Amino acid sequence: MKRVGEVVRTAQGLAVVRVPEDAEPAHVGSEVVDESLSTVGRVVDVFGPVERPYVAVSPTDRSRLTGLLGTKLYAR
Repeated sequence: MKRVGEVVRTAQGLAVVRVPEDAEPAHVGSEVVDESLSTVGRVVDVFGPVERPYVAVSPTDRSRLTGLLGTKLYAR
């Protein structure tokens, strides 16, 4: 598994994840899971500064979206 980062906000039905400085952003289409290996969603976009980008994750269950704030996510 590859670390994606931590959810810093939600916007327009997406979880916005800040990629750590020492990591490469996950590829668009990658499946995203939480620390308990439960599927959270898929990466739909990578944006922001090249040095430390953000990743947009489309959640499989939008009702869980606000509960994702502060959650660390990983890509399979």
